[in-house]
This record gives sequence, C-alpha cells and structure tokens, in this order.
Amino acid sequence: MSENGPADAWDRLRALPMGTLVELTTADGARWRGAVVPPHEMSGDRVLQLKLPTGYNVGVRVGPTDQVTIVEAAPLNGNGGSTPSKTRPSSATGPWIGLLTTGGTIASRVDYRTGGVRPVREESEILGFYPDLERDGPVRVVPVFDRLSEEIGPPDWEEMARRTVDTFSKGASGVVVAHGTDTLAYTSAALSFLLEDLPGPVVLVGAQRSPDRPSSDGFTNLTAAVTLARHPELAEVVVVMHDGLSDDRFAIHRGTRVRKMHSSRRDAFRSRNGPPIGWIEGSTVHLVHPFRPRSTGSPRYTGPMGTGATILWFHPGLEPSRAEAFVAGARGVVIAGTGLGHVALSHLGWIKSAVARGTTVVMTTQCLEGVADPFVYATGRELARAGVLYAGDMLPETAYVKLLWALGRSDDPHAVAELMKTPKAGETEGRHEAEDHP
Repeated sequence: MSENGPADAWDRLRALPMGTLVELTTADGARWRGAVVPPHEMSGDRVLQLKLPTGYNVGVRVGPTDQVTIVEAAPLNGNGGSTPSKTRPSSATGPWIGLLTTGGTIASRVDYRTGGVRPVREESEILGFYPDLERDGPVRVVPVFDRLSEEIGPPDWEEMARRTVDTFSKGASGVVVAHGTDTLAYTSAALSFLLEDLPGPVVLVGAQRSPDRPSSDGFTNLTAAVTLARHPELAEVVVVMHDGLSDDRFAIHRGTRVRKMHSSRRDAFRSRNGPPIGWIEGSTVHLVHPFRPRSTGSPRYTGPMGTGATILWFHPGLEPSRAEAFVAGARGVVIAGTGLGHVALSHLGWIKSAVARGTTVVMTTQCLEGVADPFVYATGRELARAGVLYAGDMLPETAYVKLLWALGRSDDPHAVAELMKTPKAGETEGRHEAEDHP
C-alpha cells in the first residue's frame, strides 16, 4: 500500500499507530524505512523515532515537505510481528522436550508499543517465534515465572527443581530452562544439588543480547539447548551458551563449574577449573569429557535449600569488626579468600568465635583458577586449626549454593561439614593448572 503524504508529513506521522512500517523521504533526498516506535524524553520537537531493519532505533527530524509512504499497517497485537495462534497445532512427533521459562532476555521479544522488550509466555507464541525448536520433535512450554535473574533466589531454585521433576514425570526426555544470564550460574549449581536420578539432560540457557539487536543470540542459544536436551545419554545439569564468536558453536558447561566472565559478550560463560564437557556445532553434539549418564530410576527433588548462609569477599583493609558484623547470625559463611585461601590473621578471632557457635565457615579462592589449600603457608594452617573448612577448587558461588543445600539437610554443623566435603555434582575435582585450559 502506498500513499503520498500531506503538505505537512509530521501531522500524519504522529497520528500513526506504533509498529506501522513507513518509508520517509526527507527534503534533502535521504530515505528512512522502519517501524514507528514511541518517542522518548530526548526526542525533541518533530522527531520521528523509527526502528530500522537492522534492529537499531534512529530519530529523524521531519520537515513540512517531507514525503511519507505507509509500507505496512501496524500489527493488531502491537508487537511488530505476526501473532501465532494460541491453539497452534504442532506437527512434530516423537519424544518431547520440556521448556521451562523463568524470564530474562531469552524469553522476551520487541514490543513496538513501548519500544522495549516484553516477556513471551504463551507456548504458541514461543514456538511461533522460534519455529526451529520443533525441528527434531515436539517442545512443550512450562511457564514457571517471569523474573529478572537478579530477583531469583533459593525458593525459586526449589520451584524450578520441583517443576523439572514434574516435567520428567510427565514423560519429557529432556528439560531446558530459559533463564536470565546474570545469576544463571547460581541456578545451575542449585539444580545440580537439588536434582538426582535424572532420566535426561537439564539444560540452562540464556541470551546476552536482547531481541531488538541484530546480534541477538537468543534464537541460536535456545536451538542449541533443545538439541542437547534430546541427547540420548547425557543426564546432568549443564549450561549451554556461545563458545567464541562463531554463530554455530556452543560450549556445554557443567552446572557446578561455570561462571559468567563478561557482562555483554555472547561467549561470556566459561568453565572454570576444567574444560567444558563438550560442544555443539550445528546440530551435532560432541561430548568429549566424562559426563553423568541417564538414570534408570525416577527423578528426585532433594530440597529444601537451607537459610542463613552468605559469602564474604576478603580484601585488604577489611576490618575484623566489619566482617564479624556482616556474618553475625549466619549459619554458614563462604569466604572468598586471596590466593590459596587466605585472610589476614587479625580475622582469626571472629572466625574462631563463629565456628564455636556452630557456624560452618568454608574457605574458597577468589582466583579464577586453582584450589584453596591450607597446607602451603602458615596462614592456611592457622585457619584450618581454627575450624575453617577448605573447599579445594570449588567456585565461591558454587560453595555458597552447596552450603545452602547442606544446611537444608541438617542442623548439625558436623553433618553439614561432611556434606560439604563429599563430592556430589562434579563441583570439585582436585588440583588443576590454569594453563591447562582457556
């Protein structure tokens, strides 16, 4: 459909519904094509905001003699795309995958009414937005909640674990959890401890780039995660995200040994103290390191998570009184110490008092690789004699999550210590050299 604009194009443009696809030709001959999005406080007078085909927004000042052509009317649902039917039938057959949605960038799409992104909840909309998910079999969407990842905490981990068990019990051969990236590693560690006897993979996945950006990674990440969830042998909690700058290579990280290492890169996630379990290239899964096989038993939820644990990051100049106040009343404390797991010996007093009160004190290292070891320097030996439990090569965030899990299973500090020392989900493997893996 094409019409020439009136004498003053601005009068017509500002009356158009959000999402209308227009082409604007300015008096100097410049041509702009995009969807109309809402103005913002910095737009200024007679400035039209357009979302370009590249995914970026631009503001164009409209002159009275500029020409406007309506290319396509605004979609009725206002989201800038077709509206999938809520009763969308699936033609896919065979074993099905459960897709648990919890919010985050990956479970969102552009809404041109607001110029931002909005959650995608309906199964029909998700499968309409990501049609290739059912390339190899059906996918059933299980909405859990819609939260930013920084709002997700231990009760939410429990709910995700219970819903995972329920999804497997209903016949799923694998489960994918779509999650915001900022705390995804905490959730993957939590599910690793909360789930046992898995009959298939539990794959956590997120997106670093929002869907309004041309470099958005949500579609490719989710497709790779569903591909892995169909693997016939793997049965543990893992994280799948981009591996490097390639569009079709994804790393498979063990859920207890992964960390977000960059705030915005697509390949932000890295396995620590060990390589990834494997990689996905295109539609092919390569598992090159040991993994947990499928269980023949029924999946089990091993919660609840306990309460009263915290992480203390030691730094030069940290006053013992401030550290003591920070951990007051805690049932468990994870210390991210320097080097091999050290704090200034001026902190020894409050640590001894905390241990005497029944507080479990766990030492990790804030280094990106290596172990916390009490037997190299005198400081470590003093801390060990004071009752500090050294966690080897366990990541601080994983140790924190495991401590919450252990506190949920026992009120006895000795039993909690034994649980912390007993490997459960590949969270500790002994000594490593940093140069052995990138």
